[in-house]
This record gives sequence, structure tokens and C-alpha cells, in this order.
Amino acid sequence: MLTLLLTAFVLCLAEPVLPSQGTEYIQSCMHNLTEGLKRGSSRHNWASRLTELEQLLAHSTPGKEGYSFKTNMLEAFVFSITAGSFRGLNLSSSMPVRSKGQVSAQLRDSISFPVELMEGMKAQEKQKLICICIRSAGMFLDEHNSSVLNNHILGAFLHNRRVGRLRRPVEIHFRHDKELDSSNATCVFWQPAGTGSAGNWSREGCETQHQKGIVRCLCNHLTYFAVLLIQAHDLSESELQSLTYISTVGCSISAAAALCTLLLCCVFRCRPRDDTTRIHMNLLAALLLLNVSFLLSEPLAAGTTGGCQAAAALLHGSLLCALGWMGAEGFHLYLLLIKVYNIYVRHYLLKLCLCTWGLPTLAVVAVLIFKREIYGHHIISTADGYKNVTMCWLTSPSAHYVTLCYAGLILLFNVLVLVAVVAVLRRTRQQQQQRARKDWMTVLGLTCLLGTTWGTAFCAFGVLLVPQLYLFTVLNSLQGVFLCFWYLSTHRSKRSSHCSTSR
Repeated sequence: MLTLLLTAFVLCLAEPVLPSQGTEYIQSCMHNLTEGLKRGSSRHNWASRLTELEQLLAHSTPGKEGYSFKTNMLEAFVFSITAGSFRGLNLSSSMPVRSKGQVSAQLRDSISFPVELMEGMKAQEKQKLICICIRSAGMFLDEHNSSVLNNHILGAFLHNRRVGRLRRPVEIHFRHDKELDSSNATCVFWQPAGTGSAGNWSREGCETQHQKGIVRCLCNHLTYFAVLLIQAHDLSESELQSLTYISTVGCSISAAAALCTLLLCCVFRCRPRDDTTRIHMNLLAALLLLNVSFLLSEPLAAGTTGGCQAAAALLHGSLLCALGWMGAEGFHLYLLLIKVYNIYVRHYLLKLCLCTWGLPTLAVVAVLIFKREIYGHHIISTADGYKNVTMCWLTSPSAHYVTLCYAGLILLFNVLVLVAVVAVLRRTRQQQQQRARKDWMTVLGLTCLLGTTWGTAFCAFGVLLVPQLYLFTVLNSLQGVFLCFWYLSTHRSKRSSHCSTSR
């Protein structure tokens, strides 16, 4: 009996000391974990180390204001909360963020817990809320070594209780100074895997909202959260600048060449008599409009939203018209060289104009009236997230895919026509060496005329991405120049043949 009383007396004296010893041990564990992160230890040890830290935090005895622990890479909070008196909680991380090599203390991440967090518990039931902020993605690497925003992960959970499917979500704010949108950043949570294998990031149960300088994550459960950076464009800053320069120079030269060709046509032939020349002139006019609208797209992106939407609509409409006239060139070539007989169509050119000018214009005007938000600012991102290029273009992925399908169908038809034309040239070629050279020049000219070089856009994947972008940019930004040379050469040959026959 005396022994039991003595043991109880010693435990009562020791009780105030235990939390202090636990605090020191937690701080020591965090320092060890931080040193391991700095050294880049094997990631297979992180699960057990992090679980140990979570258990230490869960078994600590926080006061009314809670406990907080901090190192230069970790920050932890522990709160003792009662279900009946809980009215929500807002927490903010004070860890600095490295931005372009400099430390900025203003970019603080935060997390807000709703009242519904304690829903379903008895009024007197107590829980411990543990929050851990980690400034290193080293312990959360998936099989693809995915990058997360600022290398920041925010974790939260309740001791001995699983939280999921909250009616009102937990709101996490990740602050940044980059150009991010839904195409290159999304909210995710960590799903741990089995022993010896990597876990993975998942979007399930999380909604992503983008504001200027903030990514808002609305998640209906508790775990470790981050913003996954999607490397949709593996372009460096220098590659994007060089592609922008090539596009600007090429489109400027093409616009000038198309304008000069149209002026020459007006001077020498005010009203072209044959449908072939008229179709050529309409294609050049569409390309002139496309090049001008593309050159205006980036400067107007710095202006008002309405101006950018108008520029995006003009660019989209001119692209649809240019593709339409490329299809008209293919159809006209099919009538001349493949069908040959019974090719008369009443009001032929008028019908072509209605299809190639009228329908795209009608579609763009309808979008502007009923769903204007499809047009707006489009960000072309670099791999590091800095020095991005903003232009006025489509903001809806569905509208982008519809445009791609439209272009793909026209290009497929023109490629088939080009193959058929090559077969016809091979059958009708005479036994002359000079004829073969002329045939190849004709094929190259028709390749440009039919716009088949635009098909390189469908090779934008894997290792072909960057070379394809350069090839696509060079060929298609100079299409107006190639068509100018094509028209001048054919016009000259027609005039020389006309002169020879008149003699």
C-alpha cells in the first residue's frame, strides 16, 4: 500500500515535466527529419519517419493555444479541439518561399478548416488536430518524379479519426508568383503505396480554383496536399523566345508577300477570269487576315478583356477561313485533275465563298453572342513557369479540340487529293528527264497550296515536340511567301504560253 502511494506521488510530481520532455523530443525528431531532407536520404525511409512524427504530435499535450514546432524545412501545429465548441480554424505557414533564387517571406500558404470537420461527434468529444507543413517534395516522389508548386506540401489529420466526404470542403491556399492556370497546375493529395514502391498524386475529391497569385484547393478530406505542376509544354525560355521571333518575322513576311500578290493581281487582272486564280486570291486574302490577326494577338493580350476576346475571335475566324480555302483548293484540284468530266457547278465560286467565308464567320459570331468566355487570354508556359507568353486565343479545351478536328478533316482530304494527283502525274508523264523535275516542282507547290504542312501539328508528342514546333513554325509562317512564288511562277508560265500560241 505504501509502495502504491509513493508511486502515485512520484507520477503527480512528474506530470508537469512530461509535456516539456515530449516537446524537446518532437523538436529533435523534426531536426533529424530536416537533416535527412537536406542530405537527400532514400525516400523509402520517409514513411516511417513521418509516421513517427505524426504519432509524437498526436500524443503530445497542447495547451489552449496549441503547440507549434518549426525548422527551416518543417513546421507543425497541434491543437486540442472540442466538437461542441469548434467554430472553424485558419492556419498560415510562416516558412519562406524561394522565388527565382531569392527568399520571399510574403508568399505564405494557409489552410482553413470548416465547422463540419467535427460533424458527427458528441459535443464533449475532444480531438487533436495535427497540421504539418513541409518545404520539400523529397518524401513525396511518385514514379514520374512530378514537381509540386514551391516544393510545398500541407498535411492535416485528426488523431484516431478518418475524415472524408465533408459537406463543406477544407480550403488550402498555395501562393505563388508564376503564371499558372488549369492547364499547368492542379490540386492533388498524396496516396501512399505499399512497402518498397512509390506512392502517387491523385486529384479525387479536390477542386482547383485559380486566382492571381493564389491556387485555391477545395478538398473534402484530410491528408497531405500540394499543387502538381503539369509539364504540358517542355519548352525552355530560350526555345519559346526563338519560336516567337520566328513566328513574328515569318508572319510579317507572309503578310507582306500576300498583300503584294493581291495588289499585283489587281493591277494586271482586275477581275480574274478563271476560277482557279480567284480561289488562289481568296486563299491569299484569308492567309493575309490570319497573319495580321496573329501578329495583333500578343499586343492586344496586354489590353482589356473585351479587346482580347475580339482579337481571339478574329484569329479563330481567320484560321477557320484559311483552312476552308485550303479545302476549297483541294476540292477544285479534284474536279480538274481527277473527276475531269461533268464538273460544271452553277454559281460555283459563290457556293465556295459561302462555305469558306460565311460558315466560319457565322460560327464565330454565334460563339461571341452565346458563350463569349471561350475567347480570352491563353498562356503558353515554359518548363520553369517564368517568362511565359500570353496571347488572345481559345480558352476552352473542347473548342480547341473541335478546331483540331475541323483542321484534321480538311488536311486528310487534301492529302488524299495530293496522293491522287501524284498518281495522275506518274501516269501521264512523258519519257523526258525534264518532265520529272517539273512534276516534282508541281507537287511541292501543291503541297504548300493545299496546306498539308499544317499536318505537322499532329506530331507534337514525345521527343518530336520541339523539332516539330520549329518545323511547323517555319513552314506555316512562310506559307504566304511560298504561295506568292507559286502564283508568280504559274502566272509567268501562263503568259509565256499565251504569247507563244498568239505567234
